[in-house]
Amino acid sequence: MKEKVKINLVWLRRDLRLYDNMALYHALKHKANVQLIFIFDSYILSDLEADDKRLNFIYQVLVKIQKSLAKYNASLCIKKGKPLEVFKNLSEKYTIENIYCNHDYEPYALKRDETVKEFAKSHDIGFHSFKDQVIFEKNDIVKPDGLAYTVFTPYAKKWLKQLAQTPIKSVNCTPLFSNLYKSNDFDFPEAQSIGIKKASFNYPEPVLNKDVIKNYNLFRDYPAMEGTSRLGIHFRFGSISIREAVIFAQKHSPVWLNELIWREFFMMILFHYPYVVDQPFKKKYNKLPWLYDDILFEKWTKGETGYPLVDAGMRELVATGFMHNRVRMVTASFLTKHLLHDWRLGEAFFAKHLLDYELSSNNGNWQWAAGTGCDAMPYFRIFNPMQQAKKFDKKHTYISKWVPEFNSNTYAKAVIEHKYARERAIKTFTSIQ
Repeated sequence: MKEKVKINLVWLRRDLRLYDNMALYHALKHKANVQLIFIFDSYILSDLEADDKRLNFIYQVLVKIQKSLAKYNASLCIKKGKPLEVFKNLSEKYTIENIYCNHDYEPYALKRDETVKEFAKSHDIGFHSFKDQVIFEKNDIVKPDGLAYTVFTPYAKKWLKQLAQTPIKSVNCTPLFSNLYKSNDFDFPEAQSIGIKKASFNYPEPVLNKDVIKNYNLFRDYPAMEGTSRLGIHFRFGSISIREAVIFAQKHSPVWLNELIWREFFMMILFHYPYVVDQPFKKKYNKLPWLYDDILFEKWTKGETGYPLVDAGMRELVATGFMHNRVRMVTASFLTKHLLHDWRLGEAFFAKHLLDYELSSNNGNWQWAAGTGCDAMPYFRIFNPMQQAKKFDKKHTYISKWVPEFNSNTYAKAVIEHKYARERAIKTFTSIQ
């Protein structure tokens, strides 16, 4: 009987790049026959449409990785199914010596990794996981009493202090590529065979734009301008290095760096308080008497509320998978405060459409807007969509682009009057304080 080939697997998940990748670096540094694998998890696929833009993005990035590996006579192993079953099947064909991956912090991912880790242990396979998608994780940044921060400002101060004491180090994987498993064992699958319907869509490049980031503090609030990095999807799937981004932010923009800290703050809130996935962080808000009107909710989703900035944002989201940060706050506040609809409805709609959807950030920001989350916007602070438009889209450039009927008699009438909605929201939230 032919002896099985020994391989060391690097399991890519939210780290779709060959540079500055901690799991890949440590595998290549210590082992030979290193084989990269990506699994299209059937559990995650079951919630997505075949033409989901994010699936297309993942596939495009994997194609680029495959082309890079081919230069070293190596290939990417792509599988579809339950990760545990995939590893079981591979262990029948190969002697898997080690599995390397990078930490994930979401509840489902933690359970998934634990089952694979248990399988590895029972089959005498090493399982090694590394910090990669954040600068600080788990208990790296905690209060003096050892508990997690639930207020952003002291968290950010300690984060920055610790960053100053522990300079970031990137890792260079390329000189170690000679340790890649060189074979043609794995054919790169067509998108259709995985269940992905290919669609032509122009994704932002994973490039740190110096001009945009240097001027981020000046232009980030104006949706008609190219004032934000548009890198959210790359952070979500790890096609850009967080270490590279933070080093860049340190040089060029403390304000943009602050946004990267918010990302880690919400990620650690989810890690330490996983109940926030479907419950308000402030548990008293479980008692909120949310309203629901399917007609009003549909008008919000379609951008037909009669509030131009809200409508422009919702139309941009559905058409492109992107919505400007300032407008995200306004649309979320409108649904939860003006219409008194449960934040979970809006969060789920954003989760379906956002290219850069990330559970922790989406959840954290929706709860922030609704006033139910940690360090949230106070319940009595309610955005006036008309004032927001006047302040941040004064010439209606953004609004006119997405709501061309704006200022005509065909434009929708306002679904609710602002003063009434504001007073009703404050009264409702006050009732459970």
